[in-house]
Amino acid sequence: MTKSQKSPPRKFRRRAEARPDEVLDAALDIFIAKGFAAARVEDIARAAGLSKGAVYLYFPSKVAILEALVRRAIVPLVQHAGALALTRESDPRQALILVLSFIARGLAEPRNAAIPRLILSEAGTFPELAAMYRREVVDPGLAVLAGLISRGIETGVFRAVDPALAVRNAIGPLIVNALMAQIFGFDPPDPERFIKAHIDVLLNGLAARPEGL
Repeated sequence: MTKSQKSPPRKFRRRAEARPDEVLDAALDIFIAKGFAAARVEDIARAAGLSKGAVYLYFPSKVAILEALVRRAIVPLVQHAGALALTRESDPRQALILVLSFIARGLAEPRNAAIPRLILSEAGTFPELAAMYRREVVDPGLAVLAGLISRGIETGVFRAVDPALAVRNAIGPLIVNALMAQIFGFDPPDPERFIKAHIDVLLNGLAARPEGL
């Protein structure tokens, strides 16, 4: 290998590999501060210490940046929730507690909660964002929870309910709790207390009841 063909030093390769995450970190800061519509790629580039052209090397548009934020922070939450569900296949009640607790803790992180808020605010203008979020986050997440509730019904742990409707009752309060802090400035409750209260209400509603009650 000639001198001109030598690979760049390892520290520079590491720096280049880190740049997409640096862009995403800067972009999320700008999106939170200014909103998605008002944020400019120039602002993101400046915050990341890059040129505008360098940002476009990694992401072709602001929409692509927001999609990448979803895939970096939110999609792994859903994937891990699915993995947790599999660890308690024989105990759907405990599996549901584990999965909902994990999701609630993930959404209690303000930077995580900011991402679905951004998607909701821009879904009307950018329907491709809504479609991507539904395909990669909402549908897989609902499927995990519906599967747990269906298994609980089959094993007699939960009473016969419509799993699709029960899932909305299960996940809705978690999302609303996160958005109340993000949009309306409510002081978020202690995550552990909120999770405990939500699961208590949900599981008592789902619990199988003696006949005649």
